[in-house]
Order: sequence, then C-alpha cells, then structure tokens
Amino acid sequence: MSDQQLHVPGRIMAAEMAEQPTVLRRILDEGAPRIRAVAAAIAARGPRFVLLTARGTSDNAALYAKYLVEVLLGRPAGLTSMSTTTAYGARPDLRDVLVITVSQSGGSPDLVASTKAAREAGAITLAVTNNADSPLAEVSEHHVDVLAGPEKALPATKTYTAELLALYLLVEGLRGGGTAQARGLPELAARVLDRQLEVRALAERYRFAQRLVITSRGYGYPTAREAALKLMETSYVPAIPFSGADLLHGPLAMVDNVSPVIAIVPDGKGGEALQPVLDRLRGRGADLVVVGQQDQVDAASAGFVLPPGVPEEVQPILEILPLQRLAYEVTIARGQDPDAPRALAKVTETH
Repeated sequence: MSDQQLHVPGRIMAAEMAEQPTVLRRILDEGAPRIRAVAAAIAARGPRFVLLTARGTSDNAALYAKYLVEVLLGRPAGLTSMSTTTAYGARPDLRDVLVITVSQSGGSPDLVASTKAAREAGAITLAVTNNADSPLAEVSEHHVDVLAGPEKALPATKTYTAELLALYLLVEGLRGGGTAQARGLPELAARVLDRQLEVRALAERYRFAQRLVITSRGYGYPTAREAALKLMETSYVPAIPFSGADLLHGPLAMVDNVSPVIAIVPDGKGGEALQPVLDRLRGRGADLVVVGQQDQVDAASAGFVLPPGVPEEVQPILEILPLQRLAYEVTIARGQDPDAPRALAKVTETH
C-alpha cells in the first residue's frame, strides 16, 4: 500500500499539536540556561529600544514579545517593516537597539537580509529559530534555539508555542527573572490538549461558517491573530482578527445575530479591558464563543474554560492550544486535510 493510501487527513498536524507539552518541558529543562546566558549578555549592553522582525506565525509570536518588552521591561518596542530595508534600502541608526528576528526555519531571504543590515547599522541582533544552522542564525550575533524538533506539518503549531515560551524566558532573563511563572505550563498544556471532544463539539458551530471574527486585548491579541491565521490557512474560512478596541471603532457594525465571534478573554487586565466589547457583542446578539475563565464562558453562547491561576503574561501559551485544535477540527469537518493546505510551503521565501 502506498504512503498516499496510508495517509490519514490531519495525522501530522495532530501529532505535532500533541508534542507541545514535551517541547515546553524541553525548553524549561534544557533551553532555559542557554536563554538566560544570552539574555545576560544582551542586558550587559543596555539596549534602549527593541525591534522585532518576523513573518506569518512568527510575527504573532513577535507581537507577544512586544507586549512582554513594554509591560515587563518598560522598554519601547516595535515591529519592523522589512521592505524599508530590503526594498527601499533604508539604513536607520540602530546603535543600542536590540533587534530580535523570530523565524521557525530561519531561511527567508528578507529576514536574513534585514537582520544582516541591522547588525551593520549597529544593532544587537538576536535570532530566535528552530534551526541553529540556519542562514538567519549565522548572520545574527546571538541565537536562541526553540528546541521544537523537526516540524513536518505545514501549519505551525509546536514551533509557535515554543517561540512564545522562549521569548518569555528571554524577557524574564533580561530583567533578571527566572522560570518560576512558567514551570507548570507543560502539565497544564497536556490537560488542555486532552480535552479534544470539547473542541470537536465547538467545531460543529463553524462547519458551514462563511466568516469569523476573533477578538481579544492585551496579551490575548496575538492569540487572536494566530487563531485567525490557523483557521484561514487550514480550513480557508475567512477569519478576521481585531483588537477589542479596534472592533469598537467601526468593524462592530458587521457583527449581527448570525455572525460567529470568538473572544479570547485573558484572566487579568487584558480581560478587564475587553469587557465593554463583550457587552456590546452580547447586545448585538452575536454568537459569542469565549476562550477564558469559567465565569466568562458561562456568560457566552459557548466556550472553552482555561486553567485558573495562570499568570496573564504566560496565558497565551495555553490560550492558543484549543484554537489550534479548533482549526484542525473545522478543517476535518469540512472534508479537507489540515496536513495539506493549498498554496502553502514549509519555508516561505519573501524578499
């Protein structure tokens, strides 16, 4: 029997989602000391500003790091526009700036070129990748390996959560912190991933959806963007991510009583800031599904309850897990194969 005949739709993606607790544990046990050493070397140089460079899923991880840098470190942070360097040839003064480039493969030419240019412009450069031998790691002054192991599925899952944890540990290292807040994540991730039947039931709501709106605020906003990306690249359902604040500035008008909305509600300040948005969505009769704490799920049409007592800054590592599974289940329910999304390549080469 051929490999094609043996293939079960979604088998590879499912296996890699299931690996995530092991990957998180590996980062905490093996990667944390190396990340701490890199953070100490960078902190000694006192960067005044942080720029983050990435594409796709890694761009959502970079956005998460932007929140960490601004909230925990008290440093300004921004997301770069690579075309200013690669297409327009701009060469800003980057002395005393930390440039963090996040990439699963470390192989995209624009990431390599912009990082090389940043280093030449005086930046402290750090590559965060799943490939220590990549061109990106080679041109960067420092490197953090996210230790996710070979990723075979086209939709990135385990590399995303690995990037999140590595970036969190890096920022903690820059401010002299440790791993205490993250130690329970592998076990909690395993518990969340075991609840597949709950997610499968939620997926039935979206089997015939023509459009989805996904919203959050604060640390949860990168999760909303990553969930939308996963749904679009696997099931091809248009999923539009909005910051809750931006949703109120006009796009709320497109939400009605047949419009499915997924809200990621952090347990903390981000969730508090999202409450007026949730109230408006309920007032418009939206089909509102919440990923968050029990009281928030109880006040919605349906949802997925996350483990309580997790610090807000590491909640995104757990928030995305049921949403990865949701993308998988919706794709299967629609008769498609999440292992073979059309028009996707494992390494996307942009310039």
